[in-house]
Amino acid sequence: MNGMAFTIGLPEVVAAVMAIALNAYVLTGGADFGGGVWDLFASGPRRDRQRALIAESIAPIWEANHVWLIVVIVVLFTGFPAAFAMLGTVLHIPLTIMLIGIVLRGSAFVFRSYGSHRRSRWGTAFAVASIVTPLLLGIIVGAVATGAVAEAAAEIGVGTFAGVFMGPWAAAFPVSIGLFALALFAFLAATYLTVDADEDGLRDDFRARALLAAVLVFACALAALLLARSAAPRLAMGVAGALLIQAATALSAITAIVALWRRRFRVARIAAAAQVSLILWGWLLAQYPYIVPAALSIRDAAAPPVTLRLLAVGLAAGAAVLVSSLRYLLRTFKGRVRVAP
Repeated sequence: MNGMAFTIGLPEVVAAVMAIALNAYVLTGGADFGGGVWDLFASGPRRDRQRALIAESIAPIWEANHVWLIVVIVVLFTGFPAAFAMLGTVLHIPLTIMLIGIVLRGSAFVFRSYGSHRRSRWGTAFAVASIVTPLLLGIIVGAVATGAVAEAAAEIGVGTFAGVFMGPWAAAFPVSIGLFALALFAFLAATYLTVDADEDGLRDDFRARALLAAVLVFACALAALLLARSAAPRLAMGVAGALLIQAATALSAITAIVALWRRRFRVARIAAAAQVSLILWGWLLAQYPYIVPAALSIRDAAAPPVTLRLLAVGLAAGAAVLVSSLRYLLRTFKGRVRVAP
């Protein structure tokens, strides 16, 4: 893509594993964040039951979902240390706030779970952190896509604090990607919750929220694409050139909306997950072969071959344990959600 042939070697394989883990985190942890969004905006006569459904849907697996984020961080640190150092230095402000948001959200969720589902300080903290964290995750992705991170890294020790450590992410395009990510997570969560609900009233509540979020996803995507033409031209050209992925994404989005409209909620859940996954992979392929455009390619940033081989062995062994453990966890705890009237 972008005039470069795909070459597959050990660095690319390790990078693909990292991308798969990121995809899993978006589909699981991302939906958890989206649930926090709808917790904040719970309304109507079933407000408390909406919050109860969100809590009971998240509770069994929310800690396990962060395993995927840990995999991404470990693979980036071990397999691509140069990229980890550059990203961790230039983007340390939004990364730190995002990590604080993850910790605060988890702590607030636990403390709130021992009380009422009604609004409280812990409930507010949980909901606000659920909004701020994915917003910052999207902003970080947008900052990387512009190429401004590499430019700022070259100015360390020479440029100003604001120019180096704030300029790459405190801009219109990264913020638009942050809002896009937030809308996607809210869409995922509402769609998932239509399946988890066991009464028509709650299903209709989250069906309406899912359809609203679908409109917001489209609006945010359009705004981001328009801004990308000047802020991230490489990304814009890559996305526009990936016609097959774009067609598949559009088909998934339409399928999800039609399924929601016709109350085929399980079909909608699959289509929504496919839509979000295709958007993520479209970004990754548009950025290929770079990890940090346009300074560090996958091979430039890769650790020595011996490190990558050991990492690959560790990932293979860990995957066998992780996947089977998560499967057992889901079968044990993630049954059909029941919300007391």
